[in-house]
This record gives sequence, C-alpha cells and structure tokens, in this order.
Amino acid sequence: MQVTQSSVGRKIIMAVTGAMLIAFICVHLLGNLSVFAGSAAINAYAQKLHSLGPVVWIFRLVMLGVFAIHIIFGIQLTIENKAATPDKNVQIKRLKTGFAAETMVVSGLVLLAFVVYHLLHFTVRVTNPEIYVPIEGGHGMVDVFVMVTQGFQQLFAVLLYVIGMGFLFLHVSHGFQSMFQTYGLSNDRTLPVMVNVSKLVGVVLLAGYASIPLLIILGIVR
Repeated sequence: MQVTQSSVGRKIIMAVTGAMLIAFICVHLLGNLSVFAGSAAINAYAQKLHSLGPVVWIFRLVMLGVFAIHIIFGIQLTIENKAATPDKNVQIKRLKTGFAAETMVVSGLVLLAFVVYHLLHFTVRVTNPEIYVPIEGGHGMVDVFVMVTQGFQQLFAVLLYVIGMGFLFLHVSHGFQSMFQTYGLSNDRTLPVMVNVSKLVGVVLLAGYASIPLLIILGIVR
C-alpha cells in the first residue's frame, strides 16, 4: 500500500493504531477497576464479556494485530530517524526530546513482553493454574475475583505488573502528545499543554493499573 511507503504515511498509521490502543487500555482499565467493587461486580463484568462468545477473541486478535503493526512501524521510523540524524546532533536531539521520546522502542518492546506475560497469566491460563476456580453454576466460567486476588499474592507477579505499568507511563507520556502532532492538532503554542496532558494520561493509567496488584498484595482488597 502506498501509505506505508512514506514516512508520513507510517506516522499516520502509528498515530491511528496508537489512538486505538490507548482507547482499549482506558476501557480495559475501567473494567479491571470493578475488582474494587467486590466479587459480584467484576464477575458480572466477566460474565458480560463471556456472553459475547467468539467476538471477544476476535476483538483480542484484532487488537494484537494493531499492537504488532504499531511496533513494526515504530521500529521502522526509529531506524529511519537515526539514519537521518548526524551523530553530532544526537545529544542535542536527546536533550530536546527527552527520555520518554528516546526510549519509545524500548518501552514498546517491554510492553510487548508484558502483554505476552499478562495473557499467559490471566487469559490463556498457562501460569499459576491454581488461581482458576470455577463458579458454581457458571457454565465453566472461573471466579475472576478469586483469580485476580490470588494472582497477585506473589511479590514477583506484582513487581512485573508495576514495572510494566511504569513503561506504559513512559510510552504514553510521549506517544499521546506525539499522536496529536501527527494529526496536525498541535503547534508551538499548544505543545506545552499537550505535553502536560500526555503526562497526566500516563500517570492516570499507571496509578489505575498499578493500584490493583498493590492494594491486593497489601491486603486492602481481598
């Protein structure tokens, strides 16, 4: 496709897929936070998803595809940018763009590894088989509240999730404002505002996601 052959086209694809991923992450967080409302709330949420049948898995596969496209084009653009930047200007560029911008590929790859672990932990059910307790009369559904609270009883798992969300903060804190730049909705006057908004979005996602394993292992949610 012609749009993938130019750097501008690839940036647009990055912005579109990034917007889709951020929207998914926000919606997913809202569902996960229902664990704070107790067993009935999060199990009702899980039951609603379960009732959608194969649609849920189709959606998951689509989002994984979007994630893969985002990573592939992100790596391509990073390689192109480095090839076009003289070595003597690298340090100046780093000072201007900041740590989050310079580590986008690293944070993206760490997030990919985290997503794989997360799927193995709670979706594919490869790790920690002891946390999957069926609900009585639930037609094969597991008790999601038990699964989550038992899944975060180990410090190692909690650390992995908190570290993963730290990298999510790094990625979103730059990627969100970069997305608006690509859309042409940011200029010299609004850029500082968008930078702060991006950091705020990153902080909210970090606090929201990290609060779940931390409050569980501290015994506040059980």
